[in-house]
Parts: sequence; structure tokens; C-alpha cells
Amino acid sequence: MTSTFPLRPSAVRAAADRIRGGVLRTPTARSRVLSESIGGEVFLKLENRQVTGAYKERGALNALLAHQDAARSRGVVTMSAGNHGQAVAYHGARLGLRTTVVMPEHTPLLKVRRTRDFGADVVLIGATFAQAAAHAHELAARSGAVLVHPYDDPDVIAGQGTAILELLEDAGPLDVLLVPVGGGGLIAGAVLALAVAGSDATLVAVQSEAYPSLAAAREGVAVPGGVTIAEGIAVAHVGTLPLAVVGEAVGETILVGEPAVETAIAALLEEEKLVVEGAGAAGVAALQMRPERFAGARVGIVLCGGNIDLGTLASVIVRSRLRAGRVVRIRVRMVDKPGELASVAGAVADARVNVLDVAHHRVLGTVPAKVAELDLTVELERAEDLGGVLTAIRERGFDAEVVRD
Repeated sequence: MTSTFPLRPSAVRAAADRIRGGVLRTPTARSRVLSESIGGEVFLKLENRQVTGAYKERGALNALLAHQDAARSRGVVTMSAGNHGQAVAYHGARLGLRTTVVMPEHTPLLKVRRTRDFGADVVLIGATFAQAAAHAHELAARSGAVLVHPYDDPDVIAGQGTAILELLEDAGPLDVLLVPVGGGGLIAGAVLALAVAGSDATLVAVQSEAYPSLAAAREGVAVPGGVTIAEGIAVAHVGTLPLAVVGEAVGETILVGEPAVETAIAALLEEEKLVVEGAGAAGVAALQMRPERFAGARVGIVLCGGNIDLGTLASVIVRSRLRAGRVVRIRVRMVDKPGELASVAGAVADARVNVLDVAHHRVLGTVPAKVAELDLTVELERAEDLGGVLTAIRERGFDAEVVRD
């Protein structure tokens, strides 16, 4: 693969030498479940294990070290949807630098709090990343601080490429690399890393359906935008430098929707015991959506971040179980007399399911005076067990139906 931009692949090797010891060399793990799903080999690069929970440390540290003297005297300003800001804050503090991070107002509270905890001054402004970025540029121009862009910076791009270089070294020859794309720093680094490693792996860009910035830049159209759980790749405009580096090296893009990303987050938690944020799970979502595309291949996926709010994670888990048919709501109609509740409970116990919630309705206008409705939210071992549960309840003489919300 070749780049049309004069940033040389050797810059990735130089970045690897520069940041060695400053960031973790994260594990590369083979996924048994994902490998079986495609009849091939799937390797996960666990960048969620970095101190700040994301690969962004690589590019941030490389850029800070490259401009250390100027940054020490004038400070550092950056803009971020969360992970890059944490990386600049953390490594800036390690290097004794003053850092200011401008973030959109809707940035998840976990990322805001951790950025402050790592030592940065945080400014929340703007509804979008673009608005936050404009303010960061104004601050840097006014103060003379060094601006470290999260993706439109050659040192950042080279640093991000070190994650791909390590993945190639640890996993061995790969056929395909699935790389999440927002602003494009990671996939630009991947182009350089593949070149310096002499790999023939095919690069596949993975983007949120709401923010297909790479395709939009190539076609000259606007991204749809909107709220997404993959806020780490919710970038409306791919960077100028990444776009130039990528050139024609990335010919395929897979767009992932919210249900697919949520399912991937839950699968990684349940099957791999890995906590991954929306952007970090995007590559797995693409593989799960299109298993036939990767059948028999050796696939590398970068889990680029793990900074997900616990409330959001809890919601994803519940929604994923509902979507998979493992949590269902059953409505039971019964005569309103003593002993009926116990009889329904016995039927559920016979079916060996876990009851999560019970709602007993006796005074609704839609229910006859001598009839009660019982809504049972139950957890099944397998979706196909539902029929047995309904049969067990009906055999006790009750009407039962699944409530579809």
C-alpha cells in the first residue's frame, strides 16, 4: 500500500521508539467465539487496557514528546470527544505540561470526570465536536499554546499507527484489518503501519451509520449526524491529513447501526469478559453483521476504547437480552381470587426461569372486575425456551401471551 501524503511509513517506527515505555504494549488476544463464527481466526487488539482506556494515548504522547519544549513554556490545548482529551491530560501531567481540553457539552460524564482527574482544565462548549474544535483553535491562537489535534496531526497519526504495528507483530499475517473511523487518525496510521510492516492485509473502514465521514468526504456529501452510542467516532468531517494518507488504500467501508454496536458491546462483555465502548466495539459489530464477508479469513480488530458509562452499559445489557429474546414480558390473565398468584408462581418455577419483575394489575379499566392481569418479566436461558414457559402456565388453566413493546 502506498500513501499520497508525504508522511512516511517509517514515522510509525520512529513513533514506536519514541513512546516505548510511556504507553502499554497491550495484549493481542484470539477470540474463540468470533473465530468460530467465521470459520477463521479473529484477533483482538485490546487498546481498552491502556491507562486511560483507549489507543489515543499513542498519538497524544508522540505529539507531546515531539513538541515538548514549546508545550512546556506555552501549554497545550486540544479538542476531544473524550478519549484523546484523557490521553493529553494524563501524559501532559506526566511530562509536567499545562493542558486544556475542550469537549462538546454532551460528552459522557465519565470521560469528562476522568479528563479532569488526569489534570486537565476542561471546557465544555458546543453541541458538536466541530463547535468544540473551533473554540479550541481560538484558545490556542489567543494564548499561543501548542494545539494537539486528535487526528489531523502527523505526529498523532504516526503514534496511532503503533497499535496496528503491534497487532501485526503479535497476530502474524492477517488477511483483513477492521478499523473504526471517525476523524481518520487510526486508519491513516494503519495505512502507514501496513506499509512499514510489509503486510498485504486489506483495510476495511468501520463507521457509524450516523457519521460516515470517510465516505462523505470522498463523495462530497454531508453526514446525517445524530445521537450515537459510538460517540468516539461521531465525527462529521474526516481530517485533511488522514484523508490524504488513506488515499485509495481503503476501498471498503462497513456502516454499523446502533443495534449492531450494542449487540457487539454485550457480546464482548459476555463472551470475552471485555468492557468496550461503542466506538471500540464497532469492528466486532461489522464482523457480526457480515460474517460471510470474512469467512475463513485471518482478521484483526482494534478494540480502540473501553470508556463506557456504567449506566449506558447496564442499558445495553438489558436491551441486548431483550433483542436476543432472552428477556421477555409475559401477560397472564387470572380470576381475582386467593391462590391464583401462587399457582402462576408454581408454573414459572416448574419452567425453571428467572423472574426479574412482577406487575399485578387489578384496578385497570380494561380489566373486568373479577379478573386480574399479571405481567411477568422473565429471563430465559435460551430464546427457544419461551414456548415451554407459556405451556407450563397454560397447563395451569391461565391465558398467557408475550407482550411485545
